[in-house]
Amino acid sequence: MTPSFQLDRENVSFWLKVKPRSARERLGVDAAGELRLELHAPPTEGQANEACVQFFARALRLPQACVVILSGSKSRRKLIRITGHSAQETVAQLKRLLQSQPASR
Repeated sequence: MTPSFQLDRENVSFWLKVKPRSARERLGVDAAGELRLELHAPPTEGQANEACVQFFARALRLPQACVVILSGSKSRRKLIRITGHSAQETVAQLKRLLQSQPASR
């Protein structure tokens, strides 16, 4: 299954499950077809949220201000919005990122 992305002009939004305190940092798709991000950071004091923003900013070569958690800042399931490139370019970069990393479980 492929994850769903909402495109709105220059913005791309998507739901994401975050797994803090993971052995490695990687983006994958779970069995339900939802994006899943594994992070080293613990879920305390916003560290996992900050690591999530940094992960996408670094992977997509964008300033951190272009990656926003719209919903779920205190939940493992988050709504992310990314700006900075065209929506189609951002989706293409996310799909390449998914293909370049081993599948998560």
